[in-house]
Amino acid sequence: MPIRRKRTSPTMEESKSKRPRHSQSRRGQTGATEVFSGKQCIAWFHEYTGPDEDVLGPEGMEKFCEDIGVEPENIVMLSLAYKLDAKSMGFFTLAEWLKGMSELQCDCTNKVQQKLEFLRNLLEDPVQFKNIYRYAFDFARDKDQRSMDIETAKAMLTLLLGKKWSLFTSFHQYLDQSKYKVINKDQWCNILEFSRSIYPDLTNYDEDGAWPVLLDEFVDWYKEQRQMSS
Repeated sequence: MPIRRKRTSPTMEESKSKRPRHSQSRRGQTGATEVFSGKQCIAWFHEYTGPDEDVLGPEGMEKFCEDIGVEPENIVMLSLAYKLDAKSMGFFTLAEWLKGMSELQCDCTNKVQQKLEFLRNLLEDPVQFKNIYRYAFDFARDKDQRSMDIETAKAMLTLLLGKKWSLFTSFHQYLDQSKYKVINKDQWCNILEFSRSIYPDLTNYDEDGAWPVLLDEFVDWYKEQRQMSS
C-alpha cells in the first residue's frame, strides 16, 4: 500500500505566490480608480477664494488658469464656462463649480487638465459649437442690458469666428466703421448662420432674404470695398 505523505504547511514563497492579486498595493492605480469627491471639489474651489466665499472672481480665475496651464483668453475657457453653465464672464459661483465639475468628474487640477482636450473638441463639433456660440452672448453681455456692447461683441466674435470664417477680418473692419454701438441676440445668432451658409464671394447671398439689416449693410459695404480695390 502506498505511503501517504503528511502535508506540511506551505513555505513563505508558496504563500506569496498564492496571494490574490487584488490584495497587492493599489497606489499606482489610484488615478485610474479614484472617484469624484464633492468634498475635495469644494476644497479645491476654496484654494482660489477665501474659506467662506462662494464666488471665484477675476483674481482667483487668473490663478486657476495658471494652475491648469491655460491663458484666461483661451477659447477653451469659454468651453469650460459653458459646461459649468456660468452666468457671468470672469466669475464662477460655488454652485456652478460644483455642478459643472461634478458632471466633468473633476475635483482637482490634474483631472481638469485631462479634460482640456475634450473641451477643445466640443468647439469642433458643429452642434456643440452653435450651443457655445449662443451661450457666449448671455455670458459676456452686461446683465443689466439686453444687448452686448460692440467692443465686447468684437472681442467675442474674434475668439469664436476669427479662425473659422474667411470673411471675418472684413466683417470686423466693417463693425469698426459702422454706426452700431451694440449687438442684439438676433443679430448675434444670424452672424453665425451667415458665416456658415454664405459663400466667401457672396454669390449665394439673397438680397431679399431675412437677414438682419446689419448683415445687409455689411454685404453692401464689402462689395463697395472690393470695387474700390479693383
